[in-house]
Amino acid sequence: MFTRIFRTMKLYPVKITLLLVWIVMLIVTQSYLLIPQYSGFLLLGVVGAIFANATGAGGGVVFVPFFNQLSLSSEMIVATSFAIQCCGMTAGAVTWFKHYQLLKQTNHKDHAQATQWQDLGKGLAICVPFSIVGIFVAQYVLHEYTNRVQDGLHFYFGLFSIILAMAIYGSIPFMRKQRNISVMLGIDVILLVLIAFFGGVITAWLSIGVGELVAVYLILRGFNISFAIALAVILSAFTVQGAVIYHLFISKAVYWQIVVFAGAGAIVGGILAKHVVLFFSPVKLKIFFGTWVLVMGVAGLPIWLS
Repeated sequence: MFTRIFRTMKLYPVKITLLLVWIVMLIVTQSYLLIPQYSGFLLLGVVGAIFANATGAGGGVVFVPFFNQLSLSSEMIVATSFAIQCCGMTAGAVTWFKHYQLLKQTNHKDHAQATQWQDLGKGLAICVPFSIVGIFVAQYVLHEYTNRVQDGLHFYFGLFSIILAMAIYGSIPFMRKQRNISVMLGIDVILLVLIAFFGGVITAWLSIGVGELVAVYLILRGFNISFAIALAVILSAFTVQGAVIYHLFISKAVYWQIVVFAGAGAIVGGILAKHVVLFFSPVKLKIFFGTWVLVMGVAGLPIWLS
């Protein structure tokens, strides 16, 4: 009992700090005046972060379609989505990393699973730098092309979402017959470098991409499902943190009033997501998520506007 109390006490400074930061943002952005109108974004942040951190995909699969309904500009949609994901994906990344540390404890009931997570650091060392390079190439080197892609954001988002949904469905049979591979081979390194780089480029364009692509690849290869999701979540956290810099200082397109409320919800969702993955069947979770992505992708295509 005393151990549980001590652990809870250690979390209080973190919770108090997060609460104080949120209050400061409310005051600085004067969002406290908008609580009646914007408080609903708290729920959006929770839902988006749970989807993102329970599957490895970015929260953009929820935020982009929703913000489209608000008639925000494409640049504002992507920028605001990145800012919210910085909150939710970071919370999810910390939660998954703590889960990994817990697995390594010799007295933990799932200590044997730690061997299936042994290449987490290696996978991140491979993917994070190339994903961020892909982000920077799209934002700074291919800036004009990125603008053209984002001018057709809803079409390209819809098209990529449909492809992504098919990849998710395609990974499900491999989840049923998991081989529990634990060591990344040379071919994995090469393919993950390519996936991370081009996934970073796609993420800069659409606010989704690298996390789910990496997760699907690892599942297809036979790695532990929770490991694949955790690596994708932590990778996505680093990626969106790199991506939001451009929108903070150059595009300045972040809709801060939405971020204040949705970001707070995303932190809650990021913390809860791990428990969702460990409680529900990964196969059912993937089917549900894949269906959501497919519906959002089809709905985003311009054929419905004619």
